[in-house]
Amino acid sequence: MSVKLNYGIVGCGMMAREHIQNIALLDDARVAVVYDPVPALAAAAAELAGGARVANTLDDLLAEPALDAVVVVSPNDCHVDQLRRITAARDVAVLCEKPLFTDPADCDAVLTIAARHPAPIWVAMEYRYMPPVAAFLAQAQDATGGIKMLTIREHRFPFLPKIDNWNRFNARSGGTLVEKCCHFFDLMRVILQSDPVRVMASAGQDVNHLGENYAGAVPDIWDNAYVIVDFASGARAMLELCMFAEGARYQEEITATGPKGRIEVQVPGPGRFWPPALGPAPTAQLTVSPRSPKGPVMLEIPVDPVLLDAGDHNGSTFYQHQRFAAAVRGQGAVEVTAKDGTWAVMMGQAAQESASTGQAVTLVPPAQMGE
Repeated sequence: MSVKLNYGIVGCGMMAREHIQNIALLDDARVAVVYDPVPALAAAAAELAGGARVANTLDDLLAEPALDAVVVVSPNDCHVDQLRRITAARDVAVLCEKPLFTDPADCDAVLTIAARHPAPIWVAMEYRYMPPVAAFLAQAQDATGGIKMLTIREHRFPFLPKIDNWNRFNARSGGTLVEKCCHFFDLMRVILQSDPVRVMASAGQDVNHLGENYAGAVPDIWDNAYVIVDFASGARAMLELCMFAEGARYQEEITATGPKGRIEVQVPGPGRFWPPALGPAPTAQLTVSPRSPKGPVMLEIPVDPVLLDAGDHNGSTFYQHQRFAAAVRGQGAVEVTAKDGTWAVMMGQAAQESASTGQAVTLVPPAQMGE
């Protein structure tokens, strides 16, 4: 039997609850301590974790004697300072929610922190681990004969309410194409096995949050976008985002096409948002469509209902935690590195800039990315 891993949770909002519920499903793991500046959130998270200690401060959490890993689930603009403080205090493993940072000026600092820290630092890009997306990844190269075109579409619900409404503003979230879409930019790199060289985007705020006002501040977060990305391999990818399309049957649709054929995966959104009157929530589908001989083959990819009940990300948070726990124990590699997280943020920031200026943006990675 493995030694039990003890986790600390920093930030106790909705996504923290998903992490807690999935850690509870792991063998030999528990949440030992939680911290949030909002006492009610911390108390609720501690109860969900089965009686975790509530820390009064981040330093108090880091003083927990038995602490193997810290999961950072705070608002986006808190991540860098908390990473700096955590890694300075202890050689503890860190799972940091996306985006890794929001201010371009923090890019080098984050890479330096990760390079110097002796324990694993893993960026939470759980979309890689959705069972239907994992099946897509496993078959994409063979089904297409080498991907030339990649399309990712997300048609979903608007941003949910968060503490202090931090996700309504670019200044704290990094902007929609960083906050929400870094997942998809990460997937583009993983699927295409190449790095981006140029980004073009058009985006805006046309429907959501227009009537909201918070102490005189009006939300400036975008709710729809098109983003085109050119890759070093010669492949190209496109993201289509719409955050006022919660009536769609599937939330994410990913399509790859090459000289041999086409492969597509369709993934439903959170089951708790599916109207019961419409019957069971949809099941993910994977379709392979060869050019010759023609004849699409469709396969349903169900996800364990226990995992669906433990979060809103199609079971992916559990599989991500399985792999992270293996890395903490020295039984597996870090699969989503600080460099991966940095690429995703850089792509999102380039898309934000392109949509704002109307100009294509060339990506120049920092020197540390090549080390």
